[in-house]
Amino acid sequence: MPAKKRKRSALKRIRQTQRRTSMRTIGRSAARTAVRAAREAISKGGEAASEMISAAASALDKAAKRGSVHKNSARRRRSRIAKAATKAKKKT
Repeated sequence: MPAKKRKRSALKRIRQTQRRTSMRTIGRSAARTAVRAAREAISKGGEAASEMISAAASALDKAAKRGSVHKNSARRRRSRIAKAATKAKKKT
């Protein structure tokens, strides 16, 4: 079976899709990593937690802006992290 010929526009769409997929994967991964680090910092306590929380919020906002994560999903995760931090502060 011969190789399939593709139009130039189809090849361009393939390139665009690959670029978007990789950028969205990177953004989603960065957000997940930041959230994980923030949760660990909250559980350990200390002053590093506030910095990690702001970094996680920033990563989630960037991911939502780029379309890696849905806007409402990013806001929900930010809210849950902030809620967990407040709860941890009250315990100590």
